[in-house]
Amino acid sequence: MMYGYGGGGIWGWIVMGIVMLLFWGGVVALVVVLVRGVRGRSGGYGAPWPGNDDPEHILAQRFARGEIDETEFNARRDALRRRQ
Repeated sequence: MMYGYGGGGIWGWIVMGIVMLLFWGGVVALVVVLVRGVRGRSGGYGAPWPGNDDPEHILAQRFARGEIDETEFNARRDALRRRQ
């Protein structure tokens, strides 16, 4: 007598395999969510996200990345300062 080990045959192994895949998939998903949550708040692997939404700061970043040239940077900065 096997004392409650019913010997579910092939179906027992299939169910056990599915449950194991679901368990480890859940563990991996939890780790991914936690890592993305930490990275999302800090802005990546570097320094904490500055959270600066100042229009002049954004404009300066675009100029530094080379998205706009100096003439456009100065014109837009002047327009922002006139508006304020």
